[in-house]
Order: sequence, then C-alpha cells, then structure tokens
Amino acid sequence: MGKVIPSELLWYQIDNVNEVSSPSLLVYPDRIEANIKKIIDIAGSVDQLRPHVKTHKMSEIIKLQMKYGIYKFKCATISETEMVATCGATDILLAIQPVGPNIGRFFNLKQVFNKIKISCIADNEDVIIQLSNMARKTGLETHVWLDINNGMNRTGVTPGERAVRLYKRIMDSPMLVAEGLHVYDGHIHEPDFLLRKRVCNDSFIPVMNLIEELKSEGISPVKIIAGGTPTFPIHAQRKDVETSPGTLILWDWGYSSSFSDMDFFHAAVLLTRIISKPGKDLLCLDLGHKAVASEMPQPRIKILEIEKYTIVSHNEEHLVIQTAEAGKYKTGDALYGIPWHICPTVDRHDTVYVINDHKVTGEWTVEARKRKITL
Repeated sequence: MGKVIPSELLWYQIDNVNEVSSPSLLVYPDRIEANIKKIIDIAGSVDQLRPHVKTHKMSEIIKLQMKYGIYKFKCATISETEMVATCGATDILLAIQPVGPNIGRFFNLKQVFNKIKISCIADNEDVIIQLSNMARKTGLETHVWLDINNGMNRTGVTPGERAVRLYKRIMDSPMLVAEGLHVYDGHIHEPDFLLRKRVCNDSFIPVMNLIEELKSEGISPVKIIAGGTPTFPIHAQRKDVETSPGTLILWDWGYSSSFSDMDFFHAAVLLTRIISKPGKDLLCLDLGHKAVASEMPQPRIKILEIEKYTIVSHNEEHLVIQTAEAGKYKTGDALYGIPWHICPTVDRHDTVYVINDHKVTGEWTVEARKRKITL
C-alpha cells in the first residue's frame, strides 16, 4: 500500500516538504494539463494556438502541450527557440526582431533544424534586407511576420501606408516569404471583461483595415497572430487568427486577481521558509529578489497560509513580513506562495520540483533561462 496522504493537506502542500530545499519553485503537472485542455477548448482548435514559451522555458511543458496536439509555439529568445526545436515542434516563431549577431544565430538554428519551420518578425527595411541577404547566403528560405504596433508602442510598425510598403518589401525580397502579421496587444489589461473586449476590438480595427488595404493590392489571405494572455479569449473568437497565451499555462496571482473571467489553475508555487523572527509580529523568509520576480510593486507574492500580512522589506535573499499570526510559527517552518508575476519568477530558478499527489517526484530543468544553450 502506498503512503497515505494526510487529508488535511491543501492542493499545493507536499507531505515530504522536509526533503525540499528553499527557496524553490514547485510545479504541478496535473494542473498544467488541465490548463492546457482549457486553452484548447477556448481556442476551439490547436490550429488556432501558438502558446508562448517565455512563461515556463521548460522542455517538459512543451512536450505536455504537444501531447494534446499543439505543434506551433512562440518564443522570446534564441535559446527558447532552440529548446522548442529540440522537442520536435514543427512551427516556431521567434517573436523578437533579430538584430546584430542574433541574425546569425537565428540562421544557425534554421540550418541545424532544417526540417522545422522557424520564422521571425521584422518591423523595418534594414532588418528585412539583412534577413534576405542571410537567407540568400545560407540558401534557407525564411518566413517573416511583419510586426504591427496597434497601441503598445514597444515594437512594430503602425498599420497604414508604411506597413503595406514593408509587407510588400518582405514579399519582394529574395528568399523571404511574407508569412503574415504579428499583433501583440500587451498594453490591454482592463480587469472588466466587457471593457477589455471593447478596447481590444477597437485596437484591432486598424489591423483589419490593413488587411483590407493589402487585399486591395491583391495580397490575400494574410495570416494573423494576435494577443497575449489577457486578450486570448477575445481573439480566440476571431476566424483564422492564431492566439498566443503564455501565462495561462502556469497562471499567477497578478492575472488571477485581475481577470475574474479567466478561471485557470495555479500550477506553480513558491516554497519558502521562516529563517528568523527578528521582532514582534515579524517573520523573515528566504524569499528575496533572487527567488521571485521583483519588477512589480509589492505585494510580489500571495502567501497562502497567512491571511493578513504586510511587506516590511524585500532584499536580495530576505523577505520580511509583519503579521499578527507570527506567534503561530517557528523558525524553519515552511510556507507556500503564488508569485504575482510567474514568467520572470520561473527565470530565477535553474530547476523546479515536480509535485504529484502531494509528493516531490522529480525535477525539471528551466533549460531556456540560459542566454545560450548550444547555438
């Protein structure tokens, strides 16, 4: 008979916690798979999905998605692209414009994984020319998505005459194939779903107008990759538009507390321990900046066992909280927390502990947190 799991354990707690060092990140494959199935259900088809890899950076999670038929992925770095290619995915987009030496690295990837469709984005003529020159030099036909700025003002070209001209430039460039439009609207974060939907649809109107302009020039059909996590359910309703959710795979406290319409499972939890009790009502945890994403204002973590607390200080290795519940705990006690922002939190960890049935059953390597894997 297997080990009995105490019935009082909550979903995130592990019965062999004394064998797990802290701070560490725990992942729950059953909850990850539930999120994957829900994403597919919302999208309606795996053909309309191109999940973003930046959230997790792990081969095992790519393979879990491939298990359910997902074959297209979106990446933020050359390393992520290499990792996904190694997993055997068939269609990968590098969703950051390659410049400088990364153009050479991008083509090295295409040479090594020449059976896989690996594309990139571009938003200006200089990079389009460089991509075309390298494609001719290597003999590798290259698919390029025109990066569109529909309000985020981070990268991309604004829909209009210049966008039409650049799309034609890609089409006319030797060894390049104009694959479609890449439209990321990461600036849309309205908590209210109806308002978010209206803002998303309004921001998408110039994109549809651009499609019509291209059609009037005899260029049709034009594929579209649109959105991130907050706008995923909205773009999923559009015909022939690929969606790129990322955070949904692991989910975090920031999005779950902001978007009540998106009911996904938290599938990544931070394990921390009390390392000191320096004063009345104070607990010091080993959960510093180096273990949890710290680019956001506090709170950067939702501690699950303690209902009311305030953040006193947060440093490289320490997080001090004040709570009236401090007397219930002793030095060495374990606590669990969900990060506010999961993507850069994962990037803080070389490995994660895998939890099945309240027990650590293995470790996964966060392989693509490296800036360079082999290429």
